[in-house]
Amino acid sequence: MTAPHAGLDAGTTTQMAGFAATHFGWSLDGAVATITLNRPERKNPLTFESYAELRDCFRRLKQATDVHAVVVTGAGGNFCSGGDVHEIIAPLVAMSAPELLRFTRMTGDLVLAMRACPQPIVAAIDGVCAGAGAILAMASDVRFGTSRSKVAFLFNRVGLAGCDMGACAMLPRLIGQGRASELLFTGRSLGGDEAERWGFYNRVIQPDALLVDAQQFARTLAMGPTFANGITKTMLHQEWSMTIDQAIEAEAQAQALCMLTEDFHAAYTAFAARETPVFRGR
Repeated sequence: MTAPHAGLDAGTTTQMAGFAATHFGWSLDGAVATITLNRPERKNPLTFESYAELRDCFRRLKQATDVHAVVVTGAGGNFCSGGDVHEIIAPLVAMSAPELLRFTRMTGDLVLAMRACPQPIVAAIDGVCAGAGAILAMASDVRFGTSRSKVAFLFNRVGLAGCDMGACAMLPRLIGQGRASELLFTGRSLGGDEAERWGFYNRVIQPDALLVDAQQFARTLAMGPTFANGITKTMLHQEWSMTIDQAIEAEAQAQALCMLTEDFHAAYTAFAARETPVFRGR
């Protein structure tokens, strides 16, 4: 068994090989998991149940030793149209304030679970990527899109604030304060090529190659030093609230920890022998 991921206690690890999802597609190919939002007839909207199951899945991934990277995608040529109008929006109108707060905290917990799991998350985005779907893309670590995709933070269009599920904290860090303000104030769609220019997408890919390229990229990450990758993701997230002095000290401690790993020693041995290192996540 491989060593626990960064930040996990020994004895709390689990395996995802036998995991089965009810409200989204799940597959595991080697060390790469693929989550597929699969209600294509409705452009893959989220429900109360899929929100909760996705949150629980990412929480479980935090303890998983057999998954080293995750791909999130949608079925039928679309990523995700956001919260289902009939199954989420209509019930919300009738809820009390405490009930609404429980819901918004639950949706925020999904983002927290995505950021807390140590595996890099690669979003493969085609077609519609709106509302909560845009948040799922934002909360991923790497985003591959297509020219025909449309990303829209639609909250303003339905009378809500743009501060949903961490958008006001995270989106400006991805694309800048002014651009994030424009999207969150207007709810307009961000086309695929524009999303790449703005830095929301890492790259734009042809639709028929999107998932294959995203999974191949995830496999490349999964073959890397997974303990160290988990540390990188943790520090990328935690250093948002640090001063430079705090960040440099935190990185010094984190890097010293990585220097104790077998992967670091294996990399030196392979370099000295002019060979390609084989990383084992420990």
